[in-house]
Amino acid sequence: MARSGLFRVKTIFILALVLAAAAGIYYWQSRAGASAKPKFKTERVDRGSIEQAISANGALTPVVLVNVGTQVSGTVKNLHADFNQRVTAGQILAELDPALFQAQLAQNQATLLNAQAALKFALAKEQRSRTLLEKGFISPTQMDEAVQALEAARAQVATAEALLQRDRTNLRYTVIRSPISGVVVARNVDLGQTVAASFQTPTLFQIAKDLREMQIDTSIAEADVGSIKVGQPVAFTVDAFLDQPFAGRVKQIRLNPTIQQNVVTYNVVVAVDNAEGRLLPGMTAHVQITVNRRDDAVRIPNAALRFKPAQADEKEKAPRRNGPTVYRQSGEQLVPLKVRTGISDNFYTELLSGDLKPGDALVTKALTKDQEKNSSSGFRMRMF
Repeated sequence: MARSGLFRVKTIFILALVLAAAAGIYYWQSRAGASAKPKFKTERVDRGSIEQAISANGALTPVVLVNVGTQVSGTVKNLHADFNQRVTAGQILAELDPALFQAQLAQNQATLLNAQAALKFALAKEQRSRTLLEKGFISPTQMDEAVQALEAARAQVATAEALLQRDRTNLRYTVIRSPISGVVVARNVDLGQTVAASFQTPTLFQIAKDLREMQIDTSIAEADVGSIKVGQPVAFTVDAFLDQPFAGRVKQIRLNPTIQQNVVTYNVVVAVDNAEGRLLPGMTAHVQITVNRRDDAVRIPNAALRFKPAQADEKEKAPRRNGPTVYRQSGEQLVPLKVRTGISDNFYTELLSGDLKPGDALVTKALTKDQEKNSSSGFRMRMF
């Protein structure tokens, strides 16, 4: 009897444990099912400013940048300017070795003297021939020959004078002078270097007229260039001063398009004031051109326009001609709302019409997904 009673107590205890385990599993599954219901992140419609801008990259360049070259070939004999040096118009920048040009000049000076002597002889001969013709001692043909010799001598003198002028000009070209006043941005030659001007003019120096005024050359796609107007404000940053925004204005929209792989872009020039001298030529500028702005506009978060619920049908996912759809949570249901939008920036879009007002919360993201039910995971019962 004692053994039978002990068996019943043990059986009842085991049954109680089984019931407790079942109740625990049921409770865990109920909590898991409740947590499987989707939860959403929301953001509110508000009022504020929206600034629509076009992004582009470009390089900072001086407004006037002159390439100083040489029209004659030779060896650099002297350098009178270096990087970052300020120069004035007409100042000597460099000198080429003038020895060959001086020798050529001397040779043509001698040629001119020879031509002048020949001219003097031809002139005297023509005068004597004219006297002899008047006295009948020579024929008219001989007189014509004397006149022709005189004209040929005059032509030789003119040719020699032209060659002499050319040699003097080439000799002056051995002295390289600055065409403008400005700052030497680049020096591309060294002392003793030979420069050749046979096929194209070599660049010896680059001179920027005024680094206090610079410009940015940007490439804008044809889809965006219609929104850009001369005078629009521009904000930009450079990698050297990422925490320092700079300002400029659209100066020019150049009409010459650039076409690469069927992509059409236009060069938009941005004028920049560089009075402090912090901006340097060649810096990469990250440009934001403001094309539209709304103050005190009703704003919808862009994330709300991108959100699409997982249970939306194919018709709801298809493109809508009447405008985008946003979702407002009502209990456990999502209520779709049609809206008409205006300009947009990186964070907000202007609300033009729709059943929304500032303060309304819109769904922007689903925080959890449906979870699979697994009643056996994470639970073990051990009997002793």
